Amino acid sequence: MELSVLKTDGTDAGKKVSLDDSIYGIEPNDNVLYEDIRAIQGNMRQGTAKTKNRNEVRGGGRKAYRQKGTGNARRGTIRSPLLIGGGTVFGPQPRTYSVNLTKKMRRLARKSALAYKAKDDAIKVVEDFSFDKPKTKDLISILDAVKVSGQKVLFVIAGSDQNVSLSGRNLQKTKVITASNINTLDVMHADVVLYTESAVAAAEEVLNGKPVEA
Repeated sequence: MELSVLKTDGTDAGKKVSLDDSIYGIEPNDNVLYEDIRAIQGNMRQGTAKTKNRNEVRGGGRKAYRQKGTGNARRGTIRSPLLIGGGTVFGPQPRTYSVNLTKKMRRLARKSALAYKAKDDAIKVVEDFSFDKPKTKDLISILDAVKVSGQKVLFVIAGSDQNVSLSGRNLQKTKVITASNINTLDVMHADVVLYTESAVAAAEEVLNGKPVEA
């Protein structure tokens, strides 16, 4: 699969990049996609929700009232879960929501997500560029030129570029990441994946198991 490289002004740069069929041409695996997104979202959760059971609620040391003669149930504590101020039954306790997947599964999930975008013609490539300083307006003009403004854009750059990253930080529908940080959730959440020219090869190295410097 080949894509034309666009200039930052939206015109054709006269170059093409080839997308690896072992990544973008595979049959997506929906089950692995689901598991990887569940793992990513689970690992983002703090798991600190906590309620007190009847052993932890303050009070209840004395017997509420005498055992017999009141016509009421025999209560041994005023902190029964049935009473106001009592403990909580089966309430949330601190726990971890993390899910562990193998590297092979995570890699397949990312390939499947990108394969879906390739099938939907939702991948674009723009030539490499850099900014002298962070400027959101300049990045917006590039997004407008390549006709992706108004969409949820995952902008993938080859390596760490603080000026470009900071330029996209204030854009609600645009997320700038490096090729080494590409993940299933971001790809599936985006309407379009926008690569810089050098990021295409960098992403393929990551997805084929070769580490890339950020």
